[in-house]
Amino acid sequence: MRIGMIGLGRMGANMVRRLIKAGHECVAYDPKADAVQAVAGYGALGVNSLADLARALKPPRAVWVMVPAAIVDSVIQQLRPHLAGGDVLIDGGNSNYQDDIRRADELKGAGIHYLDIGTSGGVLGFEDGYCLMIGGDKAAVDLVEPVLASLAPGGKLPARGAGAAGTSAAASMGYLHCGPAGAGHFVKMVHNGIEYGVMAAYAEGLNLLAHANAGAQQATADAETAPLRDPRHYQYPLDVAAITEVWRHGSIISSRLLDLTAAALARDGKLAAFAGRVSDSGEGRWTVQAAIDVGVPAPVLSAALYSRFESRGNAEFANKVLSAMRLGFGGHLEKKSS
Repeated sequence: MRIGMIGLGRMGANMVRRLIKAGHECVAYDPKADAVQAVAGYGALGVNSLADLARALKPPRAVWVMVPAAIVDSVIQQLRPHLAGGDVLIDGGNSNYQDDIRRADELKGAGIHYLDIGTSGGVLGFEDGYCLMIGGDKAAVDLVEPVLASLAPGGKLPARGAGAAGTSAAASMGYLHCGPAGAGHFVKMVHNGIEYGVMAAYAEGLNLLAHANAGAQQATADAETAPLRDPRHYQYPLDVAAITEVWRHGSIISSRLLDLTAAALARDGKLAAFAGRVSDSGEGRWTVQAAIDVGVPAPVLSAALYSRFESRGNAEFANKVLSAMRLGFGGHLEKKSS
């Protein structure tokens, strides 16, 4: 089928490539002309405006928006005059599911279908496919299911054919119609919240391994530092890169995230190119807020989110307060970092 793609960044461009490889036709637009030219080289029809994109699609049109969550509403506002009843508008980014509910309601009056599709796969998606979590009307999902199946890891419709997006057969191929408007991004939101927790667990564990030789280091004895009880217990100069590699083979904690970690450590065991400032794009916050709203405990996901805040220096003042209190009640001077 023919589909429009708006947004040709790391994800959007590779999705266009995967769809063309599967035999679909793609009309592509991005404000950056070089991004349009690049996908045109893969066989896409590059256009210079949203109006041109809409004209190049036959009704009912299917348009996939793959842009940062902060500008989705702006793109929809610009695109809306060029759409008509029966068209399907897809947001495949990481929008807040509450925004999806609002957008679906706003477009429904004009007969335009809105699908929110949580898309996971990152830069590896071109080769491996994308896990798709879908929210919206079944009729709209059925219309674009051939595209969904091609993007997913399975690469094709399940044996039962079109109309199976809400079944376990589709799920086994890597895409699933999760429910009404907002359901796709709600599931993706929790997916990313889990990702925060898993990443934090790897990072904390590997950090402990990296410090397992602390007993062999020369330590200064002073009143401000608790000494190791027995330095002999911590004299392991471990090769953390090799450990992540061995865990990839047969370990119960093997995963794609571990694969990526092992590859990074193989390139540079000290990770010198990174400052350790970890950003969050919103999904972790929304996950924790949803847990609060419905009264579900999520201590691991919450701690992982707060750890990211701390990595950006947002705990600096709190730490200064702690130092001030210690000085006040015990005369403890700050020990300067070496």
